[in-house]
Amino acid sequence: MARKVRLMQSRTEATRAPNWRQACALLLAGAAVLLPLRQAQAAMNFCAAPALQTSERTNADPGVKALVSNVQAHLNDQPHALAKLHTEGTLPHEGIYDQSVEAEKDLDLLRDAALAWRATSDDRYLKLVDRLLYAWVTTYQPSFNPIDETRFEGLILAYDMTASALPVKTRNASMAFLTKLANGYIGQIDAQPRPLKGTFRNNWQSHRIKLIAMAAFTLDNRKMINAAQRLFVEHIGDNIEPDGSTIDFSERDALHYVTYDLQPLVTAALAARRHNRNWLPEKGADGASLQAALNWLAPYAAGSKTHEEFVHSSVPFDARRREAGLPGYSGQWDPKNATELFHLAARLDGRYTPIALQLAPTPPAWLAVCLPLPAR
Repeated sequence: MARKVRLMQSRTEATRAPNWRQACALLLAGAAVLLPLRQAQAAMNFCAAPALQTSERTNADPGVKALVSNVQAHLNDQPHALAKLHTEGTLPHEGIYDQSVEAEKDLDLLRDAALAWRATSDDRYLKLVDRLLYAWVTTYQPSFNPIDETRFEGLILAYDMTASALPVKTRNASMAFLTKLANGYIGQIDAQPRPLKGTFRNNWQSHRIKLIAMAAFTLDNRKMINAAQRLFVEHIGDNIEPDGSTIDFSERDALHYVTYDLQPLVTAALAARRHNRNWLPEKGADGASLQAALNWLAPYAAGSKTHEEFVHSSVPFDARRREAGLPGYSGQWDPKNATELFHLAARLDGRYTPIALQLAPTPPAWLAVCLPLPAR
C-alpha cells in the first residue's frame, strides 16, 4: 500500500513539474520583456516625439523628411572619433582646430541618426548610432574643457533615445563614459574656492552644467541630478544680474556671448523639465533667474533694441577673431543668432514662441523632430 501511495505521489509531482517549468519560463520571459522597459524609463527621454505611424511618414513635416534624408546619406560613414578635441581659443587652421571641427560632425550625426530611428523605427539608423557611439565612448578621453566638449550634447541625446535598444557592450561603455564625464566636471567645480570666478562664472560654466545635467538625467543618477541642480542654482546667482544681464555681456560687450551663455542653460533646464523639475524661474542667491536673462535678451532678439558687438570687450582673443575676419565679431548683432535659443526656450515656456517664430517660422530640423510642440 505504501509503495502504491509513493508511486501515486511521484506521478502527481511529475505532472506538476512541467507546469512549474512553464511558470518559470513565463516569469523569465516576462522579466526579459520588462527589462528593456525599465531601462527605457531610466533614460530622461529628452525628446518627446513619438515614432511616426506608417501613414504619417509619407506626409511628415518637411523638417523631419530633411533630417531623415540627411542621415540616410551618411549611413555608411565611418566614425571620425578622436582621443582629443580642441577648438577653444584657436582660429581655423591652427593646431587641431580643423580636424576637431570635422570630427565633431559625428556628434550631430549621432543625434540625428537617433532621431531618424525614433521617427521611422528603421534599424539601419540604430546601427549607425551603435557604430558611432561605441567608437566615440571607447576612443575619446575627456579633457574637461567645456568649450571643446559642449557638442557632446549630441552624443548624450543619441544615447538617451536609443539606450534600451543598444547592444549591451555599447550601452555599458556609454554609461561608463557619461559617468566619468559628469563626475569629472562635478569634481572640477567642487574643487574651486568660493565665490567662483573666471571661467567658473562665465559661459564656460554654463556648458559644464549642461553636460552634467544631461548626463545626470539620462543616467537617472540621483546623486548627479542633485549636484546638477545645486550647481545650476549657484551659477544663476554667479552669472546673471538681478536685471537679467549676464557676466559675459559685461566682459565681452557682445550679445553673441549672451546667447552662447544662455543656450546651454536652457538645454539643461529642458533636461530637468522632462523629470518634472522647473529650473526656468529658479532664483540664485541674488534673486536672478534664467527667465530674467531670457527676458533681458528678448528685445534684442525681437529687433526693438540693437547692439554693436565686441566694441569694449576685455578679452584679447575677440580682437584676434575680428582681425581674422570671422563673421559676427564686429558690427551689429544679428538677432537670427538667437534662433535656436528661443526655439528651445519656447519648449520651456510658450511666451517665447512669438519671438522664436519671428526669428524663423520653423525650428532647426533636429528640434522639430525632438520636441515638435512649443510649451503652453
